[in-house]
Amino acid sequence: MTIANTSFQVLSYLFLLNIILALIVVGFERRNPTATLSWLLVMFFFPGFGFVLYMFLGQDLRKKRLFYIKEGEERELYPLVQQQGEYLHNNLLQFNDERMNEYKNLIHLHLNSQALFTQDNSVEVFDNGNDLFRELKAGLERAQKYIHMEYYIIRNDSLGKEILDLLTRKARSGVEVKLLYDGMGCMHLPRKFFKPLIAVGGKVASFFPPLLPYFNLRFNYRNHRKICLIDGEEGFVGGFNIGDEYLGKSPEFGYWRDTHLRIKGSALDEMELRFLLDWRYASRDNFIADARYFPHRTDQGQTGIQIVSSGPDSKWSAIKHGYLKMISGARRNIYLQTPYFVPDDSILEALKIAALSGIEVCLTIPGKPDHFFVHWASMSYVGELLEAGVRCFTYNRGFMHSKVIVTDGLISSVGTANLDIRSFELNFEVNAFIYDEKVSQELEASFKKDLEACTEITMEGYMRRSLSVRTKEACCRLLSPLL
Repeated sequence: MTIANTSFQVLSYLFLLNIILALIVVGFERRNPTATLSWLLVMFFFPGFGFVLYMFLGQDLRKKRLFYIKEGEERELYPLVQQQGEYLHNNLLQFNDERMNEYKNLIHLHLNSQALFTQDNSVEVFDNGNDLFRELKAGLERAQKYIHMEYYIIRNDSLGKEILDLLTRKARSGVEVKLLYDGMGCMHLPRKFFKPLIAVGGKVASFFPPLLPYFNLRFNYRNHRKICLIDGEEGFVGGFNIGDEYLGKSPEFGYWRDTHLRIKGSALDEMELRFLLDWRYASRDNFIADARYFPHRTDQGQTGIQIVSSGPDSKWSAIKHGYLKMISGARRNIYLQTPYFVPDDSILEALKIAALSGIEVCLTIPGKPDHFFVHWASMSYVGELLEAGVRCFTYNRGFMHSKVIVTDGLISSVGTANLDIRSFELNFEVNAFIYDEKVSQELEASFKKDLEACTEITMEGYMRRSLSVRTKEACCRLLSPLL
C-alpha cells in the first residue's frame, strides 16, 4: 500500500469520525438551530479540534438541573408565589403606585420564575466605583451577624486585599463570613489568597472550580452574579466586581462606568435565597434557611422590586423574557446600556419593532471595548438598529460596563445580565426589576448625562466602514451564537 493510499484512508476515517461527531451534536443537543449550525461550521473547518471546543464551550446544561429547591424547601416559598399570582389575576394586589397596575403582567411573568414581588424596599443607585466601595466597606464594617458575598471576579490587588482583610477581621470577631467566587472569573487568583480568611473561620467556595489550572470542562458556564448581603439589613447587586480597575485605576480603560444598587427591605430575602442555593451547590453544604437570614423588618420604603435569576439550569430564560416584556410594553421610550450587545433574534426584533412603532429607543455601548471579537459582532447588529431608527451611541470617557434598561421613566432593570446570548443562555445572572418612578427616572437621568461623553453612530458614518471592518463584523457575527 502506497503512502498516498494510506493517507487517503486516514483522511477518510477522520472525515467519517467528524460526521459521527457532528451527528452527536445535532442529535443530542436540543438547542437554537442557529447555534447548532455555528458549531457544525466550526467542526467542518476544524475537524476533531472543533468537537473538543464543543465539549468545552457548547454543552447545554439546561437539561442538567444543577440548582433546584428541594420539595421540602419549597413549602414556604411556593404558596407565596401562588398567592401573589392569584391576587394579580383577580386584581386584588394593591400597588403603592397605581400606575404599576400597567405592569402586573410583567410581575406575573417573573412569578413563574419564583421571583416574589415586594413593595417595602428602598434603593440607592451607584454609578461609580469610589462611591460604591466606600459604602460597601462601611456596610461590611457594620456587620454583626453575617456577611454573604458572591462575585464573578475578585482581583489580587489593593482593593481585593482590602476587602479580604476586612472580611478576615470580621470573621475573627465572630461574624459568619461566606465568600463564593467563580472558578473561571477568578482563574488567575491563587487559592492561598483566601488562607487568612479561612484560618479564622471564614468559609470560601468556588463555583465550577477547574480540575487543573486553565482546564475546566464547564468554563463556558460562569457565575456572573455579584451579590453582597449583610445581616439581612442591606444588600448590594449590580455590575461591579472587586478590583482596582473598577475604581478607574486601569491604565487601559481608565474610568469604569457601571451601575450597582444598595437595597433595603424584603427584596433581600430573594437575594439571600439566591445566594444560599448557589452556596449549597458550590460548597456541598446542606441548605439551611436560618431564620436570622430572613429577619422581620420594618418597612424601608415603597419601591416595588422583583429579584430575578436565570441561568442554563433555569426552566425559563427569565431575565431575557423580562427584557422582552419591558421592550414590547414601552409606550414612549426605552433606554439601554450594555457592555456587550450580541442579542438573539427575539431581542433584536423587539428593539426594531419598538423603534419602527415610533418609540424612542436609545442604546449605549462601549467606545473602547475589552473584547474585540464581541465588539465587531456588536457593531454588525448596530447597523440593523440604525436602519429601524434606533439611536446608538458609543461611550468614550472610559469603559461602559453598566447593564441597565429603563422604559417610560417608570420601570427599570439593573443587574449582571448583558444584552447578549451568553447572559441569556450560558451565564448564571441576577437582576433587580424595579417598579418605581423615582428610581427609574434617576437611572434615566444618569443615562442622559452619560450621553455627554458619547459619540452618536450615524447611518452615514456607519456606511463608510472599510472593507476590513465589514469583514471582521461579518465573521464575528457568524460565530456570535458561540460567544
